[in-house]
Amino acid sequence: MAFSFLTQELAIDLGTANTVIFMNDKKVIDEPSIVAIDIPTGKPIAVGSAAKLMHGKTNPSIKTVRPLKDGVIADFDAAEIMIREFIKMINYRKSFFSPSLKMVVCIPKGSTEVEIRAVRDSSEHAGGRDVYLIFEPMAAALGIGLDVQAPSGNMVVDIGGGTTEIAVISLGGIVADESIRSAGDVFTYEIQQYMRQQHNVKIGEITAEDIKIKIGSALGQLDEAPDPYVVRGQNFVTAHPIEAEVTYQEIAHCLDKSIAKIETSVLSVLEKTPPELYSDIVNKGIFLTGGGALLRGLDQRLTKKINIPFHVSEDPLRAVARGTCIALKNSSKFKFLLR
Repeated sequence: MAFSFLTQELAIDLGTANTVIFMNDKKVIDEPSIVAIDIPTGKPIAVGSAAKLMHGKTNPSIKTVRPLKDGVIADFDAAEIMIREFIKMINYRKSFFSPSLKMVVCIPKGSTEVEIRAVRDSSEHAGGRDVYLIFEPMAAALGIGLDVQAPSGNMVVDIGGGTTEIAVISLGGIVADESIRSAGDVFTYEIQQYMRQQHNVKIGEITAEDIKIKIGSALGQLDEAPDPYVVRGQNFVTAHPIEAEVTYQEIAHCLDKSIAKIETSVLSVLEKTPPELYSDIVNKGIFLTGGGALLRGLDQRLTKKINIPFHVSEDPLRAVARGTCIALKNSSKFKFLLR
């Protein structure tokens, strides 16, 4: 195409916890989905990692905003600012001069028409000329190398920050699916509540997330047990500084109910799956993607509960972004997946 250099193509995984952007098969942005805004002027101060460092530490003239909640846009203006700032970061690195933008953005399968419209509008206001959307479970399947067009059943469980997307895919379409709000952010919140109730320690979101990453587990018994995590925080009763040690077994106990909800939803989707596709899934197993797939022992727990093998995909955090990139690069081949 003669003027292709005037079009910049971006594949965007606009996640509740992290935003990943690919351009020309190369990952150019992998940052937390958060923006710091100067309240008097409404202008952005920082975005991504720099804004996350400010989270929970701001003064009255600055606010940090996570524009997405439960996988969808909760703050339209902040989302637009965040997307625009990320695009500026790419342009700065690449020294482009205002090229037109073609974007493919992924969205949860359970999104309402209003939520879908919000994603499209935010992307267009941030500079997107042609904006296409793809459902997250389909993008995840593409990203881990599954043949979504084959007459064969593939099942994906994508555990993101805001939602867990469960889908059975065949012949380029989603046959059965569920989208639930039990995901990474809920895990983080439950760790905060547990530390408050069981150890009388008041901790922030960042510390709770660090506990989840360092010692988070879905099983009470692991072959390779992580060392206990030492939490330093504020005593909830006296406000004095306090130190508490928390083990992975405690975290497994506190996350038990949320993981049980995922198990129930997986079984519910399997119940809705036609017998021939069910047979394919039993033979291939079920694929785990998203940051939640990295929770220790999760694949073992789900395998034991469902009686079908669960496989943690390679680099599960970026599976959706890679799949979005594949859909963008082969948009003529996968146009039936884009909306």
